[in-house]
Amino acid sequence: MRYIETLREGERISEIYLCKYKQQAVTKTGKPYENVVLQDKTGTLDAKIWDPASVGINEFEMMDYIAVTGDVSSYQGNLQLSIKRARKVSENEYDPKDYLPVSSHDIDGMYAQLMQFIQSVENPYLSRLLHTFFDDPQFVKRFQFHSAAKSVHHGFVGGLLEHTLGVTKNCNFFAEQYPILNRDLLICAAIFHDIGKLEELSTFPENDYTDEGQLLGHIMIGAEWLGSEIRKIEGFPVCLANELKHCILAHHGELEYGSPKKPALAEALALSFADNLDAKMETLKEALSGAADGNLEWQGYNRLLETNIRRTSR
Repeated sequence: MRYIETLREGERISEIYLCKYKQQAVTKTGKPYENVVLQDKTGTLDAKIWDPASVGINEFEMMDYIAVTGDVSSYQGNLQLSIKRARKVSENEYDPKDYLPVSSHDIDGMYAQLMQFIQSVENPYLSRLLHTFFDDPQFVKRFQFHSAAKSVHHGFVGGLLEHTLGVTKNCNFFAEQYPILNRDLLICAAIFHDIGKLEELSTFPENDYTDEGQLLGHIMIGAEWLGSEIRKIEGFPVCLANELKHCILAHHGELEYGSPKKPALAEALALSFADNLDAKMETLKEALSGAADGNLEWQGYNRLLETNIRRTSR
């Protein structure tokens, strides 16, 4: 298979890709064409069907797997495919694993590490709350498969697990460094901080915002979800419940970053730093992924990091 990351300008290819996006449009002269975004596990590729009515273009929709033949060109510095032929393929013609971006880390190994942190929580109420979720096989399956974002960072299968583990490791380090922190509360908050993304984003291959996600966002969804489960645990201290939910509500750190509340507890502040650190490092890693090892050229201004970036010399 020719993965998208291996394509080069000037090539003609015939391959199967996932149609991530499709929309009708018209040129400046009024001629109809179609915008298409193709995807495999290595990335996405902008594509155009300049003559949708031609004999070689068969009917297909978004989220269909399609066999395409076309020419690879460059437009404004990015590769683009001009599709000459396209058809929807049957299920026995492709392997879904080739088309979904997946964490570079072993998912079972990451989950085992996360479970060690869950087992380390001593507070009986927080421990029971954690096991309410993570003793449920259906929840675990969803949690392991889900992404942490539509784009930006950890937008791949296993991304939510990878990000959650990274944030939890950061919080564990903070708890060792700063005795002011309540470790059980902080670890529990780290593990639950993005739980709302299970409802904010649809599953792969769509991995797009749901109606609930658009209206409420993962922070509110997560806080409400935890509150609902907490109410099922007899005797769960009201103060502890409010502190945990505050950590979730404040984990983006600033109101302009989507947090309904700014951190008012030491644990909420530490969680916001841990989350931001893991997200920023992954964003940087993904932004530099296209630059070859040893390439010290500046990569240009990165909107998410708000700075020009390059690789570190070795």
